[in-house]
Amino acid sequence: MPTIKILPHPEYCPQGASVTAPTGTSICEALLDNQINIEHACDMSAACTTCHVIVREGFNSLNELDETEEDLLDRAWGLEPNSRLSCQAILAQADVTVEIPKYSINHAKENH
Repeated sequence: MPTIKILPHPEYCPQGASVTAPTGTSICEALLDNQINIEHACDMSAACTTCHVIVREGFNSLNELDETEEDLLDRAWGLEPNSRLSCQAILAQADVTVEIPKYSINHAKENH
């Protein structure tokens, strides 16, 4: 099973974390299954950008981006060339390292 290394994030995992997940699992599902409660306002239906991650290692091992994901990523805060929606980034055999951006565009959260 591939390992996902999550770089430290002040809210979701201040110390950073490493989790394993079966091949074919999305990064978002793997994080949620391991109590790293990344935002996913659209319930993983590829309709928002709240689960945006930056893949620091292992980017090319993930499935290819489709047009819907590419269009949504254009609206993500802190977009980088290795950005993915974690709900659409499917693990293969290789380990990956991800960074959860400091902010996301989530109007519901901003209003609290």
